[in-house]
Amino acid sequence: MASFTKYLHDRIKVNGKTGNLGDVVSIDNPDPSSVEVRAKGPFSKRYLKYLTKRFLKGQSLRDYIRVIAGGNKNAYELKYFNVHNEEEEETAE
Repeated sequence: MASFTKYLHDRIKVNGKTGNLGDVVSIDNPDPSSVEVRAKGPFSKRYLKYLTKRFLKGQSLRDYIRVIAGGNKNAYELKYFNVHNEEEEETAE
């Protein structure tokens, strides 16, 4: 999680500049399995999803983890693909 938090801190743009979070955006780890991004003012949820997908692709995890909207309308969740069931379906055909 620390590498993902650092990635977000380095990549999120505020007023067109990266790494310039200031008081506008804060990134926290409330527990070891989550990252919380808070913004004062407008912040695109789609932009956060884009950055998350880019991080996963850079770590070669994009094929195994997907980003989906969670139960909360202001949150995303990362879910594992069920690779074993897909392989069994392919061999059954």
